[in-house]
Amino acid sequence: MFYQIKQYIKFIIKSTNQHGVHSPFVYDLVTKCFYDKTNYEAYNTILNYRKSLLESNTKIKVKDLGAGSQVMKHQERSVSDITKKAGTTHTRAKLLYRLTNYFKPNNILELGTSLGIATHAMNLGNPKAKITSIEGCPNTSAFSKNQLKIQDSEHINIITGNFNTEIEKLSSNRYNLIFFDGNHQKKATLKYFEMVLKTANNDSVFIFDDIYWSESMTEAWEIIKEHPKVTVTIDTFFWGFVFFRNEQVKEHFKIRV
Repeated sequence: MFYQIKQYIKFIIKSTNQHGVHSPFVYDLVTKCFYDKTNYEAYNTILNYRKSLLESNTKIKVKDLGAGSQVMKHQERSVSDITKKAGTTHTRAKLLYRLTNYFKPNNILELGTSLGIATHAMNLGNPKAKITSIEGCPNTSAFSKNQLKIQDSEHINIITGNFNTEIEKLSSNRYNLIFFDGNHQKKATLKYFEMVLKTANNDSVFIFDDIYWSESMTEAWEIIKEHPKVTVTIDTFFWGFVFFRNEQVKEHFKIRV
């Protein structure tokens, strides 16, 4: 926790808003998406989905395949507790909605379904998008599949399995957006990044959750930023955005959201 506080102070000092951005692409993304103040009707649907999880009495025996939770150490966890302590926040779910509404990605890959809050938000942002979400914990996967089925999310395919195995099966696909939210370890993050790199195109965006989770996770983020195929990155502190636009000069931004 001390590491994150220290890094956040550094981030606040170095970050900027749209006025410090000279790239037209990034400027439009920040002003038209990040800072979009429209009160979309879908926000209520996102909030109601989260509320239903907070009110759930269901308990799940969780199998952690990644770094695990920093606040929940018991294997059996209530859905409401997972939502409160580890689920995608309402603010971030709304941003995911705006992102998929803005970019209109046809094919989305999510690494780490959890309770489906982010999955649900991305689906609402672009209902026509085909979303493939991989969840390592069988019980969490089964629960989320059922919840998303209630939401009538027909274009969502949740796969239960180990990321290493399942990503390899999907390597021939092409993804416009990939959300990395299932393993907060340096070695695993870099491995998955390299594995899915072949599925990206010029207009793809990769979103990495919790880039300041730990010192080693920040090291992974710094390595990804310097990859020769990466042209533009945006650090929002809680998420790191990666773009592969050949028409852009390599540039890194820190943006307050």
